[in-house]
Amino acid sequence: MSTSSKLSARERIYRLLDDSSFVEIGAFVHARNTDFNMNSKKTPADGVITGFGRIQDQLVYVYSQDVSVLGGTVGEMHARKIRTVYELALKTGAPVVGLVDCAGMRLQEATDALNAFGELFHQQTLASGVIPQITAIFGSCGGGMALIPALTDFTVMTAEGGKLFINAPNTLDGNRAEICDTSSAVYQATESGTVDFVEATEEDALAKVRELLSLIPANNMDGSWILECEDDLNREDESLAQTLDTRYILTSIADDHKVCEVRKEYAPEMVTMFLRLNGRCTGAVANCSETTDEAGRTEAKEAVLTTAAALKAEKFIRFCDAFSIPVLTFVNVKGFKATVEEEKTMGNAAAKLIGAYAQATVPKVTVIAGDAYGSAYLAMGSRHIGADMVYAYPKARIGMMNPESAARIIYADEIGAAGDKQAFLREKTDEYDALQTSPLSAASRGYVDDIIEPAATRKRVIAAFEMLESKREGLPSKKHGTV
Repeated sequence: MSTSSKLSARERIYRLLDDSSFVEIGAFVHARNTDFNMNSKKTPADGVITGFGRIQDQLVYVYSQDVSVLGGTVGEMHARKIRTVYELALKTGAPVVGLVDCAGMRLQEATDALNAFGELFHQQTLASGVIPQITAIFGSCGGGMALIPALTDFTVMTAEGGKLFINAPNTLDGNRAEICDTSSAVYQATESGTVDFVEATEEDALAKVRELLSLIPANNMDGSWILECEDDLNREDESLAQTLDTRYILTSIADDHKVCEVRKEYAPEMVTMFLRLNGRCTGAVANCSETTDEAGRTEAKEAVLTTAAALKAEKFIRFCDAFSIPVLTFVNVKGFKATVEEEKTMGNAAAKLIGAYAQATVPKVTVIAGDAYGSAYLAMGSRHIGADMVYAYPKARIGMMNPESAARIIYADEIGAAGDKQAFLREKTDEYDALQTSPLSAASRGYVDDIIEPAATRKRVIAAFEMLESKREGLPSKKHGTV
C-alpha cells in the first residue's frame, strides 16, 4: 500500500471497509464514447471503483472515484456504475458511501454526461430518507458534482486537499482564492453548512464515516439499532446544576460519555449530535449559549435562535424522523436574533423548524434547561408543537419574556407613580415570575410534565424514551407538507 498522505481510490475503499470484505462490481466497464479521439484513451473502470463490503459487519455499498483516470470525471458509464450501486442499495436496504475525488463533468461526453448527472441526482433523491447516504471528499468536487454531497445526508471533507464548489473562487466577481477560498473545507463547514465534518487527514475522514455508520440505522425500516449498554443507567452528575453548556450536559448523560456532533462548525449556537442512551441511538438538538474550554473557563453568548441554527436543527430532525431515531431537545432561548439580516430570513427558518418538530412522529423528549421565552421557545420542540414528554430544571424560566421586561410593560403607569420605583419594580417582577414564568407555573398548567434535578437528567430521559419505545403516531393523509 502507498505510504503517501493521499490514498488511491482503491486504498480508500480498503481503509474504509472491514478487512477483506470488499467485492467489486463493474470492474470491466469503460467509456464507450468515441468523440474527440476518446477511443484511443484507456479508461479502466471508467474512473470509478464500485462495489459492496462490510463496516462492523454491516452491509455497505461504496463508490470511489479514481482521479488517475481522466481526472475522475463523470461520464455516462461512470455515472451508470454509481446508479447501479444505488439501485442495489435500495433493494437491500443498505447505506451508500461516496468517496469523491473528481474534476467534474466529462466535457468530451457533453449531453451524455449531463444525462448521467441528471439520472444520478434522480436516484439520490429517490434514496433520500430510505437509506443513509454519506459523501467523503478527498480532492476536487466542483460544478455539478458539488450537488452530490448536498443531496446526501452527511458530508465529510479533508481540511487539506478537499475542494467543494459550485463556482470556483476565482470565477466569483471580486474574489480570489487567496482572498476567500470559498471551496475550502473551513468555508464550506462554517459559512455554507454543506460540510458536516472537517477532518485533518484522509484516515480521519474514513474513520468518521465508520463512526457514523456504527450509530445510525441501515435503512428507514431498520429502526435505530440497539447495543448492549454497560454504563450505569442511573448515573448522576451533580456538576450539571452549575452549567448551561449543553454540549457538556449531553456528553455527560451519553452512554460512556461518547457523542458524535454533526456540523459543529456551522451555527455553533445550536448543537446537533448523535449519542446513545441505554444503547439506543438518539438525536440531540440543543440551544448552546455557554461553552466551556478544557481549562474550565466558561464563555457566555446570547441565548437566541438564529436563521442558521433553525435550519441546521430542522435538517437534523428530519433525518432522525426519516430513520426512526428518537429526538432529545434541550432548550435555553430568550428569543430570535434581532438584526436586519436575520429579519430577512428568520420567519421562514423558524417555520421550517416548527414544521420539522410537528411532523416528526418519533419519540420526542424536551428538557427546558434555562430560559424558554416567546415564539422561539415554541419552535424548540415544545409540548405545544408535539413533544411527548417535557421536563424542566428548577431554575428554568418559561413565558412570553423575562419577568422584569414583562413587569415594566404591565405596570408602566404604576412604576412612574411609585415613590421607590426600583423597589416597586422588584416586587412586581417577583410577582410576575412566580405567577407566570416559574417551571411550577408551567407544570401546573400541564405544559411541563415534571421538574427534575439536573443531576438526574440521564435516568429521567432514558426512562422517558423507554416508555415511548412503542409509540405509534399518524399524520393527516396528504402527499407532503409545504412548510
